[in-house]
Amino acid sequence: MTKEEAKKRVEKLKSLINRHRYLYHVLDKEEISDSAFDTLKHELFLLEQEFPGLITPDSPTQRVGGQPLPSFKKVRHRVPMLSIEDIFNQDELKGWEEYVSKLSGVKNPEYFAELKVDGFAVSLLYKKGVFELGATRGNGEVGEDVTQNLKTIESIPLKLELHSKLSLAKFGKKALEKGDIEVRGEVYMGKRDFEKLNASRKKQGLSLFANPRNVAAGSIRQLDPKLALSRPLKFMAYDLVTNLGQTLHSEEHEILKALGFKTDETARVCKDTASILFYWETIAKKRDSLPHLIDGIVAVVNNNNVFEKLGVAGKGPRGIRAFKFSGKQATTKILDIKLQVGRTGAITPVAVLEPVQVAGVTISRATLHNQDEIERLGVKIGDTVVIERAGDVIPAVIKALPELRSGKEKAFNMPKTCPVCGEKLVRPAGEAVWRCANKNNCPAQKKEFLYHFVSRRAFDIRGLGPKILDRLTQENLVTYPANIFELKEGDLAVLERFGEKSAANIIKAIQERKTVPFNRFIYGLGIRHVGEKTSLDLAEYFESIEKLKQASLEKLDSIPDVGGVMVKSIFEWFHAKENVKMLNDLLKEISIEYPKKKRVGQKFAGQTFVVTGTLDSMSREEAHEKIRELGGETSESVSRSTSYLVVGKERGSKFDKAKELGVKTLKEKEFLNLFKT
Repeated sequence: MTKEEAKKRVEKLKSLINRHRYLYHVLDKEEISDSAFDTLKHELFLLEQEFPGLITPDSPTQRVGGQPLPSFKKVRHRVPMLSIEDIFNQDELKGWEEYVSKLSGVKNPEYFAELKVDGFAVSLLYKKGVFELGATRGNGEVGEDVTQNLKTIESIPLKLELHSKLSLAKFGKKALEKGDIEVRGEVYMGKRDFEKLNASRKKQGLSLFANPRNVAAGSIRQLDPKLALSRPLKFMAYDLVTNLGQTLHSEEHEILKALGFKTDETARVCKDTASILFYWETIAKKRDSLPHLIDGIVAVVNNNNVFEKLGVAGKGPRGIRAFKFSGKQATTKILDIKLQVGRTGAITPVAVLEPVQVAGVTISRATLHNQDEIERLGVKIGDTVVIERAGDVIPAVIKALPELRSGKEKAFNMPKTCPVCGEKLVRPAGEAVWRCANKNNCPAQKKEFLYHFVSRRAFDIRGLGPKILDRLTQENLVTYPANIFELKEGDLAVLERFGEKSAANIIKAIQERKTVPFNRFIYGLGIRHVGEKTSLDLAEYFESIEKLKQASLEKLDSIPDVGGVMVKSIFEWFHAKENVKMLNDLLKEISIEYPKKKRVGQKFAGQTFVVTGTLDSMSREEAHEKIRELGGETSESVSRSTSYLVVGKERGSKFDKAKELGVKTLKEKEFLNLFKT
């Protein structure tokens, strides 16, 4: 066979294999047997081995990603992968409808409802129709590159093709063929596949998996793609991020289905919330008969312009809600109530339970939240209670059954002192939580702070978990963060159960984290009310830790999305003597990697820019960098002090806000021209 003949044969094989992949993994249809399908793939493999120049990234033979990766690369999402706020009943659904109507000015908005598949959210990026990048949600702003693992999932097309009629004139033929297309959805495992997997593991004497969601997440977030290949994972698309001309969310499902993605067959347009409620009730009745786990439905405002106009509140869009089913419940006994001391001194009562299975997970502890909640529930030690995995995740006590009391039950009273250090407990005005006042010397708070400091989203010191940290604190080797970086192999190797190899591995992991990005450094400090998003905002706003340390209340309060109790908490943290000492000691041991903010001029001095939508020539972060290099300031929100709003594709509510306030808007070309003049 000549190379030209082989090329034609390869293209025909790829087309045929992709067609049968789509039939089987997306439409659940089978026209040829597995063995016949495997024969086609084998012929393609042999031809590609004979003619290596014919191998392309979208070939079905490229689904196995090869050797294990050393680590995952970080990926910044072009558009944040935001959370969805939950609602649990008809009243909350009605309240959301009124909220949407009031904010949007649309009296009777149309909705789109679909299943909330219990899986692992990922984002897929296609360039010129070929799958190029797959990323996890991460913290919503930054995820991990898991492309090789996602390639092993047959229901994710490696190349986009039209499988059903679609008006390309309406939805952009050029974008489909030449542009970038971003798709989001859920990686999951079907119930039967999960049962088969556990049955196989049982035969091999291996531990059983708790639930399909954990398998899906664990399979995608590990470094060897062959492990993901060995698991029967599936993908269901629910969102088309790229604007191909769609004006409705329902049209996005139409496009996704046409492009070869599996979508929710039960999804439907709902004219009002009564229709959403009917859909929710219908799905609830047949929930157990579905082939995969769900924990509710998702309702979204169908009109994309209205959705964008509603904007974002907190961590999620206002125009979408997850209408959850009642959490799966079970009854058990409270054996004891213990107090947990958090890193900020918060005291949380935790019920110690007789172990019980709830939705495939053995629960032995459940939160009681605070003293007020215990009193509301009327819970006593020894009570039989109903526990629930709220949202199928967090165990909580939701009801006591006093009818089953024997008379031996004991009332629980919040002690007046910390269970660890004995310091007096205080309850700040307006708060439901009691706190240990000994914030500088309480061993429990120190321990929880160290756990937080080394955690994945802070300094990310792998291998230095709670058990090892506990041992190091017991041996007085670690008291404060700086001590971690002062450790030597000899300090660990002499300890019982620590060999030279494990000591060397831990020290290596510590040394690899002696340089840390500024936002992770801030997050690692454990400042109350300061999460990952605020840490990123502070890192981008200030050029150094010195400037952050010296920031006044007024300066902190001027930062968009940072205000109120957060400002007070940040200011007080950096002015507490014990924190100043801890910080100075830490800075002697580590280096901070600052955002690139080299200023090359003052052309934009005194001007504030906001960038919205997607720019063709650069990322939003690169645009911010260029503005700052010329002395300008950037912000995430539009206000009267905004000088310019730079408008890219897929613009949102910021554009409307700018028009309302009379802020000048710039298209990308106009923005780029500013750098030339």
